[in-house]
Amino acid sequence: MTRRRIILACGTAVVAAVAVAAQPAAAHPAPAASVRLLSLNDFHGNLEPPTGSSGTAIDETGTPVPAGGAAYVATHLKRLADRNTLRVAQGDMIGASPLISAAYHDEPSVEFLGNVGVTASAVGNHEFDEGYRELQRIQYGGCHAVDGCSPAGKWKGAKFDYLAANVIHEHSEKPVLRPWTIRKINGVRIGFIGVVTKTTPTIVSADGIKGLRFDDEVTAANRAARELKRRGVRSMVLLVHEGDQVPSGQRPDTCGVVPGAGTRIAKDADPEIDMVLAGHTHQQYVCNVTDPNGQPRLYSSGSSFGRVISQIDFKVDRRSGNVVRSSMKGDNHVVTRDVPADPKTETFVQTWKDRVAEKANKPVGSITADLTRTPSPSGETALGDVIADAQLASMKDQGAQIALMNPGGVRTDLVHKASGSEGDGVVTYGEAFAVQPFSNVMGVVSLTGAQLDKLLEQQWTGSGEKILQPSATLNFTIDRSRPIGDRVSAITVDGRPADPAATYKVAANNFLLGGGDGFTTFTEATDQVLGPIDLDAFVEYLTGNSPITPPQPTRISGS
Repeated sequence: MTRRRIILACGTAVVAAVAVAAQPAAAHPAPAASVRLLSLNDFHGNLEPPTGSSGTAIDETGTPVPAGGAAYVATHLKRLADRNTLRVAQGDMIGASPLISAAYHDEPSVEFLGNVGVTASAVGNHEFDEGYRELQRIQYGGCHAVDGCSPAGKWKGAKFDYLAANVIHEHSEKPVLRPWTIRKINGVRIGFIGVVTKTTPTIVSADGIKGLRFDDEVTAANRAARELKRRGVRSMVLLVHEGDQVPSGQRPDTCGVVPGAGTRIAKDADPEIDMVLAGHTHQQYVCNVTDPNGQPRLYSSGSSFGRVISQIDFKVDRRSGNVVRSSMKGDNHVVTRDVPADPKTETFVQTWKDRVAEKANKPVGSITADLTRTPSPSGETALGDVIADAQLASMKDQGAQIALMNPGGVRTDLVHKASGSEGDGVVTYGEAFAVQPFSNVMGVVSLTGAQLDKLLEQQWTGSGEKILQPSATLNFTIDRSRPIGDRVSAITVDGRPADPAATYKVAANNFLLGGGDGFTTFTEATDQVLGPIDLDAFVEYLTGNSPITPPQPTRISGS
């Protein structure tokens, strides 16, 4: 398809060139072509309007307003589009999704994105949550290898191109998916390049990306830009799943970024790239940076969960094919819910909601009070403790003595107040899924006491901290005033001081066991044995130990 478009476009360009040459010298120059892009990033399968803080956005007046939901995204996209519009995305459109989408391996969300006209998307790190072969299935079609076809029948594949210029098969040096694609709009050609954060191997399961290499984003983008230039494409857009942080409460069209990985990419990418549309950090901003030739380049991001649509307008010189950089304008629009929901999309979402309802509403346990991710001064959380206890219980038969849970894998709180008709304190399968949506596999490994100490010291890096949540059988003390690498002391296992030379059986999910979140000491472990899915372990623990009372945060001492 892409090659055919290129050939047709090249033929059109030749005809156009002949026509221009035949014009008299006094003829007026051809007008510039207007182009509009509408982009989304980090949708994460939020077909239904997200709730809580995830369901509000700061609007242009600085006011938090309800935002998001597929039916409202569809309405806003229609209102913002004109005849010269292309719709694109910047990754994490699936993965870490609510049950309505995740129960069917995000096929509903990918179908929705195709229905609203998305034509190209960078891959995000969450697109690799189930491994790259599953991502290829999502792109090209076929039924899931384990669960088979969804209620909708055989999956036909995404209607848009996933782009992954920096994800390379190590054995063949070929990209896993297309590195770039070309679209023609209003008589001009636009090249789209997609890259994902090069840190992906540290934040997804190692097994799912085995044999893949994640190149530097700029290096890969420049490689793709050279390919596009060789094909005569001079207008280029970089879709990058990486970005920057901004101050809390920032309005959608403010820049205000704290320069980081996203800014580096936006500034250093090939001068042929005209604009950089970003994601990953779930922030909203519209910036202008300078490219390596000192020319202006638009750099923007549109929040997350379908709460913001980024609109980028620009003109393309019809003779040269170049973007007129001075014409670029970005505008982030909040996906408010004060507009009519798109009826067709509403019906689509309700269909999938009905399909998953029986499973989602099934009670699996109960709690006596909120189980939250609110940290104590030491960084311990009640919900993190319960999950660690559940994971230890799931691997006891494999000899596990302690368990550790990464805090980033705990995605939402368990609230005592009923969310539906199930009653206060009742935990449904859907609620448990929302807490642990990644379908990581549990495992147990052997670590020495010295390695356990080394692992716990990796809770701090130069860029921040990630406090591992311990099972009740593990205690330790932290002192943040001490240098990084020497902050943990008084480690005990089952109440006894950890022996540096002794071997301990440690349970964790396969994300951590693969060295995720920078806990590379896990990769030095031996005797790995795998067990159930983490969600299954959590559900089984809830069922067998309810009602659960929030534990006191006494497993980690100090501050």
